[in-house]
Amino acid sequence: MTIPIQTELGSAPDGDPKHMSCTDPATKEPLGEVRVDTPADVEAAVARARAAQIAWRETSFETRRDVLRALMAFTVEHKDEICADIQRDSGKTRENALMGEIWTTCEKFRWMIKNGEKHLRPERVSSGLLLHKRARLEYHPLGVVAAITPWNYPYQNLVNPIIAALMAGNAIVLKPSEWVAWSSARFIDAFRGVLEEAGHSPDLIQAVQGRGETGAALVRANVDTILFIGSVKNGRRVIEGSAERVTPVVMELGGKDAFIVCDDADLEQAVHAALAGCYVNCGQNCVASERILVHERLYDAFERRAAELVGKFRQGSSREGVVDVGAIITPLQLDIIEKAVAGALAQGARLVAGGKRALTEKGDYFEPTILADVTADMDIAREEVFGPVMLLMRVRDDAQAVEIANGVSYGLSSSVFSKDRARARRIADALETGMSAINDFGGITYMAQDLTFGGVKESGFGRMNGRDGLRSMCNVKAVIDDRFPISQPNKMYPVTASQYGVFSGVIDLVYGRGFRHKWRGLLRLLGRGQ
Repeated sequence: MTIPIQTELGSAPDGDPKHMSCTDPATKEPLGEVRVDTPADVEAAVARARAAQIAWRETSFETRRDVLRALMAFTVEHKDEICADIQRDSGKTRENALMGEIWTTCEKFRWMIKNGEKHLRPERVSSGLLLHKRARLEYHPLGVVAAITPWNYPYQNLVNPIIAALMAGNAIVLKPSEWVAWSSARFIDAFRGVLEEAGHSPDLIQAVQGRGETGAALVRANVDTILFIGSVKNGRRVIEGSAERVTPVVMELGGKDAFIVCDDADLEQAVHAALAGCYVNCGQNCVASERILVHERLYDAFERRAAELVGKFRQGSSREGVVDVGAIITPLQLDIIEKAVAGALAQGARLVAGGKRALTEKGDYFEPTILADVTADMDIAREEVFGPVMLLMRVRDDAQAVEIANGVSYGLSSSVFSKDRARARRIADALETGMSAINDFGGITYMAQDLTFGGVKESGFGRMNGRDGLRSMCNVKAVIDDRFPISQPNKMYPVTASQYGVFSGVIDLVYGRGFRHKWRGLLRLLGRGQ
């Protein structure tokens, strides 16, 4: 069985406002073209989603789990085809596609099927002094979720918001990056087909394709919440657009993750984790370990071992054999990486490995690179690179490592390596980030779906994943009702002469400091005090 496809194939000149040409960045092979949706198309997609959501919001949790099981089964059964499409559209390796997109997505499915209902059931809470009342929090569907997703994980970035949205009783409208429009069209068509086979409206999942104009139209559309994953620059634009309707947003933006290696760290463990943090998906990760802060006692040994291993990396397309590092997804990003490395070398960084474009006759590649002697005042130490570049920075102690780690505008994830767990926790606690991993690279937290995913400072706000990520797609309603089937009117009117004294006594009795204050309150409550 092949993945269904409704993408328009053929050729179109670059710059065609009505179509987007799609190519394999690893081979420059044409993949086809995808039609650009207009603002009117966006409005129509949102309307279809809203109409479909009316019935879906009334479904049981078991029905929703059944749909998620069907979508997970499709993912598992077609993982090879999905990986092949990911490779062709993004240039990443086969192994990165399988582990970084299929495995993580399946874990999201598993967690949601097991735990989703638990976190969406009404939750009893204390009614405080209202002893005759019961209080609870209810989690109702918002309606239509908009998700604007980037190009670095074409399958995972699409499917994960679908999972949460459907479980919460919502419909969803997705706007994938124009750089992975071809594979996104295929995946979304396939998921709509699974919904239809399960007896539900495929309109619960909508896709709008295009460039900035299409994304802006979705932000300003009649949606109930927006999930945005992308750059700080575009995140600001989303916030500005969402303000027109006061639409709530969850922002997962960029990162400049610090990876701290203490002097007592296991060298081999730290080096291999750094390789994963820097080179998985060719470094095109928001949680990439972009700054490796190594204690001066281990610095030279760390550099030698990292250089030894990186020197053995194989680069190219997985379609031609087993490789370690793939292509850069967009030619624009290739330019950014090249300029960042050149700028660092001009500012005094030392080139240890790589440093230039590679395999230019085949596609968009940049060599796995190591830059040593990077300092905190260099541009490359503050600005997101989003490429296969390891930055080695020397630190004299834990305090300096924390100072450098916190000295950037981002605060997404972080890593700390030490054999002393208490020491590692102290350092992690001091880091201004939304996530921390001890003795592993920061991105590993994504596999623990009970954990939330998100950052602070310019890395965004709000959370994906876990209980809080799921509930962000709900209207959290506070409800209070009668504990006993007894009519007990709250007689506040007409106001009596004693009312102020009685309630003043209650305040003193309940909230007053010390026995004397509380005793005075009791007397006032009984009408015996002033």
